[in-house]
Amino acid sequence: LNQPGTYQDVTDTTVVAQFKAINETLPSFLQKQGAVYFLAWTTTPWTLPSNTALTVGSKIEYVLVDTFNQYTFEPTKVILAKKLVGKQFGGKNSFKVDTTEELKEYTSGNKKIPFYVVKEFVGKDLVGIRYEQLLQYVLPNDNPQDAFRVISGDFVTTEDGTGIVHTSPTFGADDALVAKAAGVPPMLVDDGSGHGVPLVDMQGRLREGYGPFPGRFVKNEYYKDGEAPEKSVDVEIAIDLKTRGLAFKVEKYSHSYPHCWRTDKPILYFPLDSWFVKATAKKERM
Repeated sequence: LNQPGTYQDVTDTTVVAQFKAINETLPSFLQKQGAVYFLAWTTTPWTLPSNTALTVGSKIEYVLVDTFNQYTFEPTKVILAKKLVGKQFGGKNSFKVDTTEELKEYTSGNKKIPFYVVKEFVGKDLVGIRYEQLLQYVLPNDNPQDAFRVISGDFVTTEDGTGIVHTSPTFGADDALVAKAAGVPPMLVDDGSGHGVPLVDMQGRLREGYGPFPGRFVKNEYYKDGEAPEKSVDVEIAIDLKTRGLAFKVEKYSHSYPHCWRTDKPILYFPLDSWFVKATAKKERM
């Protein structure tokens, strides 16, 4: 991946998803707020079915914002980094109000959406909160009771997104390390022999028997010319989340993504079994 030209600028469908917190696991200062959602941004929506944690920065400042979903126009309360409120609520389609009374003046269907900052706190106050599984295709093969909770990680920044990282241990090195340290299981399913495998196979297809897109490539670039469906898996997932009021924002985003230096296709990260031989223990025999 260090070959010249491997990282290319591409435009992908990205999603800021809403993960619903389980009320009884919220700290006391949030429990009386009603339904609360965590906002997490991903440039790879196809990894959302494999989400098993949300990662926050323990010292980062976060806020609870009272607003409305721009697709369903339903009232919603969301958590994100204080520094990124301007990014997620900025622009001509939203405006800040100073009281909750002003929120009541909002009319469903109005594209200009008000928002009110309710509370401020830090990331360590959120660690341990549990949330509802976003896409309920299957549970992790091992220790599913330890999945779907908020953990902390040093790699979380407030440079982009929401300051809350959607964490899928099967498709990211940082995700795998921080989840393992917190005791969060990866989304692995039984391959029929008791061996855990990711929801996406080694050809880049979603596995049969899990979710609504069996056998679909997670990247349209993997299809032969003329065979790719009109809507990619990323787009299909985004539409599903919008319909269910679990997408806060869906937009196209240009970013740098690694490609195979031989095929020029986008690459995927996978967890692989690795075997290590302690050769020094057999040095004399060799």
